[in-house]
Amino acid sequence: QVQLVESGGGLVQAGGSLRLSCAASGSIFSISTMTWYRQAPGKQRELVAAITSGGSTNYADSVKGRFAISRDNAKNTGYLQMNSLKPEDTAVYTCNLRGSYTGSYWGQGTQVTVSS
Repeated sequence: QVQLVESGGGLVQAGGSLRLSCAASGSIFSISTMTWYRQAPGKQRELVAAITSGGSTNYADSVKGRFAISRDNAKNTGYLQMNSLKPEDTAVYTCNLRGSYTGSYWGQGTQVTVSS
């Protein structure tokens, strides 16, 4: 069973930065696409950023230029660097791993709160 553990969330002021981590147990990390999603109360879950096993990245328009997704396959860990945070970034951020033959796995989520 693959387990994902997110960390790094917290309370920050607008304009501040956070780095979220997604640590994976198991052997599928390096061959999986890692995606960060977020969901705020009363809103739909949305894709924030994704990185493929080959290193290709995609970002939601709302975070382009502010967030950066990366991965360290040797550590089975992915990251989401979040800069210039805005109150509208407040949400629960969740990590997902998915591959053609790996299945799909979700972390427990970590709360990010940005104060104005």
